[in-house]
Amino acid sequence: MDFGNMLGDSFAYAKDAVVGKWMQWLLLVIATILLCLPLLGYSLKVLRGEKPAPEVNDWGTLFIDGIKYAIVALIWAIPFLVILFLTIGAGIVAMVGNPASMMAAIGGMLLGFIVLVIVGILTMIFSNIGIIRFARTGSMGEAFNFGEITATIAKIGWVPYIVALVVLVVITIVIEIIFMLLGMIPFVGFIITILLIAPFTIFEARYLCQVYDSVSA
Repeated sequence: MDFGNMLGDSFAYAKDAVVGKWMQWLLLVIATILLCLPLLGYSLKVLRGEKPAPEVNDWGTLFIDGIKYAIVALIWAIPFLVILFLTIGAGIVAMVGNPASMMAAIGGMLLGFIVLVIVGILTMIFSNIGIIRFARTGSMGEAFNFGEITATIAKIGWVPYIVALVVLVVITIVIEIIFMLLGMIPFVGFIITILLIAPFTIFEARYLCQVYDSVSA
């Protein structure tokens, strides 16, 4: 798996989607503002392997696909969210309880944090392939077909796949830091961030698309 080539292709794909196509970029900004639902729907088109970057049209389909995407992502996130709320609950007990309950609550928080990290990693590993399967088949059920998801990861190779995700996570962290720094600039920073969300979403979707398609490469 040539990560350098994949990153270069993803960057060029995202750039071609917006640079010089100012009306399309504006439409993507509007899609971002509308709770990101049309943007999620657009990213499904990218995950299907459409190349070059598709036009922003058929807003009804984009909205519906975006809602489906959000539902799939939410279902995948349920275990993580449950553990997160339990961990927060333990923190509240630690703040208001007596010394004995505080110690137990702190222990529960630490355990919850460890489990949270593990569940988060596992969710990321399986959900990405699940969402791409949903994009390719149009079936929300296929997003949770663990047998096929696991088989696909095995074909890609567990080690190359996990390394590919680590690369994407590192890039995402860097981008998030940039967004945070931009957010410190009154008004202008917010505008720039809104302008960049769509290109980065396209970049990420194209990268994951290539990871998925590396099976047949």
